[in-house]
Amino acid sequence: MDFQFHIFSPYRVCPLGAHVDHQHGLVTGFAIDKGVDLFFNVREDSQVNLTSDNFEGDVHFHLDTPSQVRDKHWGDYARGAKFALRKRFELTHGIDGHLRGSLPIGGLSSSAAVLIAYVMAFAKANGIKLKPFEIVQIASEAEREYIGLNNGLLDQSCIALGKKDGLLFLDCDSNEYRIIKRNPKMPPFEIGIFFSGLTRSLINSDYNLRVFECKVAAWNMLAYTGQPLKTFDKTFLRDIPKSTFDKTRIAMPDRFARRAEHFYTEYRRVRQGVTAWESGNIKLFGRLSFDSCESSMKNYECGSPELIAIYQIMSKLPGVYGGRFSGAGFKGAVIALVDPAYKESIEKLLTEQYLTQFPEYEETFSVNWVRPDDGARFVSE
Repeated sequence: MDFQFHIFSPYRVCPLGAHVDHQHGLVTGFAIDKGVDLFFNVREDSQVNLTSDNFEGDVHFHLDTPSQVRDKHWGDYARGAKFALRKRFELTHGIDGHLRGSLPIGGLSSSAAVLIAYVMAFAKANGIKLKPFEIVQIASEAEREYIGLNNGLLDQSCIALGKKDGLLFLDCDSNEYRIIKRNPKMPPFEIGIFFSGLTRSLINSDYNLRVFECKVAAWNMLAYTGQPLKTFDKTFLRDIPKSTFDKTRIAMPDRFARRAEHFYTEYRRVRQGVTAWESGNIKLFGRLSFDSCESSMKNYECGSPELIAIYQIMSKLPGVYGGRFSGAGFKGAVIALVDPAYKESIEKLLTEQYLTQFPEYEETFSVNWVRPDDGARFVSE
């Protein structure tokens, strides 16, 4: 079938700012040159028909009727986009579409990339003009309220706002963001994505539990200092000064103290990392990314044995500036900023050492090299 429209929605990586967007922290990220492609034609009626190279079965539904219950099927992401858009706009024109992904799924926020593609497609079909940050908000709302993942705005912002010549810096409290152009003094780098071979689902992981633990830590601090408690949905670590944490951490259960410790130290690391990036100091930026991963393992308690093994191997290899778990860090992938001159040796040594420990992933472990890219866009019209 010939398609009139083609949307490319990139995957994303986050070198600094792990696990803090849902607590209104500071984050950084890149859109990358791999992602999902959505090809589609606009229909005269409200019917949506979707096929995919990556998922089994076809998807069929109408845009002008409510979607109340998830089917636990890949079509839920299209229904989620419809759910969030219908709260704001009338939708009368559906699409016939085909979805295709360009990397294994896990750790790169493929779900957010797919959601953004659907939001853009349904908006195009119905003559709705959306600014880039409106796309971010609608796609994030779809993932929270329909899919059931209590995320922040990091994934969607990288995917919709990213630029190939800079680093996205986003304040998840004010929603202010800027693209920090790459300093001409910065040495060249590429991004390695090392898939463990173990697939993941954030909804079935401890992702949502960690979000709740962060909020409980905030409640503890408010209670211990005699401040009024807010409802759970209005409680964020960003609203509580680190000085309050320093006074109260000894009183709260250790698991909650460690979640807060990660938030406050990650806030400082992002600040330092942005300064390093602006000055072209990729070595310091990379070291801070390593520190972020160490805190993710110790304080945030994420990381499967497979991911930890990849991290421990690659962090010792020549040519690796820095890196960390990608995404929620329960299965998925590890990312690294690397000197391109060392790519071959990194891939060889990492593959050999990882598969020595985990030979069962010989068929599914993979090393991929990507570069920063522009955000989601129409490729041809």
